[in-house]
Amino acid sequence: MNGVAGFDAAAFAAVHASGRQVTSIRVNPGKVGGVGALLPVGASRVPWSSMGYYLPERPSFTFDPLFHGGAYYVQEASSMFLEQALRQTVDLWRPLRVLDLCAAPGGKSTLIQSLLNAESLLVSNEVIRTRVHILEENMIKWGGGNGFITSNDPQDFRRLENYFDVIVVDAPCSGSGLFRREPEAIEEWSLDNVRLCQQRQQRILADVWPALRQDGMLIYSTCSYSREEDEDILDWMTKDLQAVGCRLDLSAEWNIVETAGAGGTYGYRFYPDKLDGEGFFIACLRKVDGGEYSAPASRKKTVPEKLSRAEEARVREWVRPDEAVAFFRHQEQINALPESLIAELPLLQSACYLKRAGVPMGKLSAKELIPGHDLAVSMLIGSSIPVVALSREQALLYLRKEEVHPEGAAPGWSLVAYEGLNLGWIKVLPRRSNNYYPKEWRILKREG
Repeated sequence: MNGVAGFDAAAFAAVHASGRQVTSIRVNPGKVGGVGALLPVGASRVPWSSMGYYLPERPSFTFDPLFHGGAYYVQEASSMFLEQALRQTVDLWRPLRVLDLCAAPGGKSTLIQSLLNAESLLVSNEVIRTRVHILEENMIKWGGGNGFITSNDPQDFRRLENYFDVIVVDAPCSGSGLFRREPEAIEEWSLDNVRLCQQRQQRILADVWPALRQDGMLIYSTCSYSREEDEDILDWMTKDLQAVGCRLDLSAEWNIVETAGAGGTYGYRFYPDKLDGEGFFIACLRKVDGGEYSAPASRKKTVPEKLSRAEEARVREWVRPDEAVAFFRHQEQINALPESLIAELPLLQSACYLKRAGVPMGKLSAKELIPGHDLAVSMLIGSSIPVVALSREQALLYLRKEEVHPEGAAPGWSLVAYEGLNLGWIKVLPRRSNNYYPKEWRILKREG
């Protein structure tokens, strides 16, 4: 790292030897109106984020029902700078098509979803199938209705040439920026791995570049300090992909280090000895060639299966009346998507392995909608649905998937909520209640 912009060897070594850890969260603006009751005494703002806060100490998030309900996401503070990258380079007021290419576990996708308007489309992709589950869980808890989850190799998105307005690539890297938080990463690091990661990063970027439209924005980031994975990648992009760098406005108080590449690009380095965050690198590049998206006439599209009028009337009772959503059936599942995005569904189905689209609401039986957990924690849920408030002790019982007996619960389906935040469904029967919290998400440990 000698000679890399902003590197101070003595200060860098001292902060890693200190053992100090920084804990930060990003609140969900779609679910949390005010943060006063959510934040502990001593919490402070992450300066480059409108939604991020430092906590004075790390609590046990496992035993906080608000965490399970999607009130906030535990995210490293440096990564929250993605908000600045988007706000300063993209018009977030207009409908956008956004691809988060390497999305698991979901930190950047949940941040992006909080910034986009309701008519925008967000595709959260994770190529490693075993990591798609944690991405899906976090996106479900966040509650947005305009998201698609895919599991594709970057080159598959070539089928969507010139389709996306924004592509975010938080690239697989050698991980040196995580040495303080994850000391085991030190043992896995090597110069050979840096070179291997650089080659992988170039392949990923070259493969996905055709999917970005003309004048579209690619935001590239790593948690590596290595110049080979950071500034050298930017130089390669200007040479091989004809990308154009974008400069961001920084506050001097943030102590973020700006670097310049040989091709007129700008990168931003985060050092833990200079700010409260881990090692991070981010840059914004604009595509000047390409064109606008035009769907190939030869591509066969699968038309979504619509509901009958009677079925739609039954389903619509479960969502907010002011939500402009369209419903479709996928196998036995009823899904809801913003009306503005329903035309995108066949296109994405034809080009990608589509794991999830919009909000899966549940299944229609002959008598009723059997609601799914996704609907319970989504922002689509109607205010007319019965809600039962739980104490903290009852909420933890529920999250362990044990039986709860809330007072005042009427027979039938009810939402259970903690401090106004929906956690899931119960069905109240004459002598018991059934807990419908997802079995694979239940808390397995006991407090204390």
